[in-house]
Parts: sequence; C-alpha cells; structure tokens
Amino acid sequence: MAQHILGVDVGGSGIKGALVDIETGAIVGNRVRVDTPAPASPSSIAEAFKGLIKKIGYQGPIGCGFPAIVQHGVAKSAANIDKSWIGHNIEQEFSAACGNPVKALNDADAAGLAELTFGEGKNQEGVVLLITIGTGLGTAQFVDGTLVPNTEFGHLYLHGRIAEHYCSNRIREEEKLGWEEWANRFSEYLRHLERLLTPDLFILGGGVSKEFSDFGHLLKVNTPVRPAKLRNNAGIVGAAVYAVR
Repeated sequence: MAQHILGVDVGGSGIKGALVDIETGAIVGNRVRVDTPAPASPSSIAEAFKGLIKKIGYQGPIGCGFPAIVQHGVAKSAANIDKSWIGHNIEQEFSAACGNPVKALNDADAAGLAELTFGEGKNQEGVVLLITIGTGLGTAQFVDGTLVPNTEFGHLYLHGRIAEHYCSNRIREEEKLGWEEWANRFSEYLRHLERLLTPDLFILGGGVSKEFSDFGHLLKVNTPVRPAKLRNNAGIVGAAVYAVR
C-alpha cells in the first residue's frame, strides 16, 4: 500500500506543502500554500507552518526543505528569512508548533533528493550536481547517489562577483540579458564547477528549467546537462522522502 508523507517547502514568499506518494514521487491531492510572514522569525514561521498543517489535516512525519544551511536540524545561515534563525533548531521549533515529528534539510538538497530518487538523476552513478536557477543559485551534490549536504556552490566567485549575482535568473531579468548572453555567463559557471568537481551530470532545476529549450543548446560545457523532471514540485517531494529516511 502506498505511503503518503507530507513534504513542505519553506520559501521567502510562501510556504508550500502537499502529500507525496514516496513510492512514486507523485503529489497526492492539491498543493497548499500560505504566505511567509514578515518578519520571517522562528515564532512567526512556526505559526504559519502550523496553519499549513492544519489546512491539510495531516498527522505523521513531515519533511521540510528550508532556505538555509541545515546541520543536524539547526539553521547555520538564513536566506530570505530573518537572521534570528541562525543557530536555531528548525526541527524542534516546527515539531513543537504542529505536534508532528519534523525533519529539515536545505531546500536545494531537498530538490536534489527528489531528482535523484525519481527524476533525471535516478540510477546515475558518479558525481551529479543539481542547480536550481531562480533568485539565486541553489546546489545539491551527490556522489554515487549519496547526498553531500549544504554545498552552497552558488556562492562561488566569478569575475569578482558571487556566482548567483552574475548568472542567476534574477540577474538575467534585471540586466535584461538575452538567452545567448545569459547562457554564455552560465556556461562559465558550469565550466568553473567542472574544474572543481569533475561531475558526470548537471541537472538544472528551478523556474527557468522549463525554458531549457530556449537556452540548453547554447551552453558550452563538456559535462552532459539535462533539465530537471520534477520542476516546482521537487522541493516538496524531496522533503517528504527525507522525512522517512
């Protein structure tokens, strides 16, 4: 019998959740969303998290993708949320708020876990790097299917700029870059990662991945590059998988 587990993706503007069939990776029913409160402090996000769980009407283990470096359930950074999260235990805060056991991991790692379990990275050996392209550049690295957590390769430097300030989708839009000009920048980033990591496969996720047909052929890199399969559901699906690991 299929096991349906709740996955939650905490973002800077919204908190999204859905039940996931962890045998197939399919979303069960509808995704539910609540706004991320401002300020996005531990107590206010915990209250919003509790409200989301109540809307869904769920009891059981919950996985949560969170916009931070997450080590043993504790936030070590804070991206698009209040800095008071740094040093705070995400799992304890959310578990106490909703009365269910919660396991947390970095949001890009959650998306990567989904792709490695059900998507483009399934059964892929060697070094696989998922890159979520959006406001920033999130990364998740896997070696023979095992997650290397909290890589944060979007913060590498290129031309004296943080990489996500050079070739994210936000920069493409703000600087009004055409696909070719942006693809040249993004190719530089991929080649930099090639030199550092010698990957066997790049998987590109995030909102821009649905436009892969517009820019994929423009990328100049030796490593195979494929668009992610799970797209916007990846964070929720990966979080649900992580909840029962």
